Amino acid sequence: MSQKKHRIFNDYRDLFWSLIPLVLAAVVLAGAASQCSVATNGPTQGQIPHFDATAALKSDAKTLSFPIRQPALPQGWVSNSGSRDTIAAAGGGDVSTVGYITPQGTYMRYTQSNASEEALSRHVLKSRYPTGTTDVAGQKWVVYAEPTEETGWIADLGGVRILITGAGNEAAFTTLATAIINAQPLAK
Repeated sequence: MSQKKHRIFNDYRDLFWSLIPLVLAAVVLAGAASQCSVATNGPTQGQIPHFDATAALKSDAKTLSFPIRQPALPQGWVSNSGSRDTIAAAGGGDVSTVGYITPQGTYMRYTQSNASEEALSRHVLKSRYPTGTTDVAGQKWVVYAEPTEETGWIADLGGVRILITGAGNEAAFTTLATAIINAQPLAK
């Protein structure tokens, strides 16, 4: 009958044989990790998705009950996203949104809606409150700014409210606001 060795009779050979599976596992993991890469200079911009803003806005102009504008933006602004939504809350309405990547690589979007300013700001900007106003292209814009959140500008153009948000600087906001104000509503 074989008895188990007492602990004091174990030597380094036993330790060596018990470490072999751990060493093999470490080699396999190191091999897998060598297939990964780390970018120490931060994220790099990939391919910007294409979004046909012209077709989407023309469709919105035909189906939504309020005037839809398509701003003529400077070269380098690339439309990359869009959506249509409905605000069901009191004062709500339909929403048309288009997003752009600016020449500086920041994301900006504008939303057009027949919802009230309050309903639109609650829907998109959540719990932010107005912090002031600015005048661009002869139009008053209500500014919603908080240090840790994206800024939002809202203008009332009669039958439609326009909301601009994004990570761009004030020049990007002014460029987009000016282009929207200068744009004529698309034909129904």
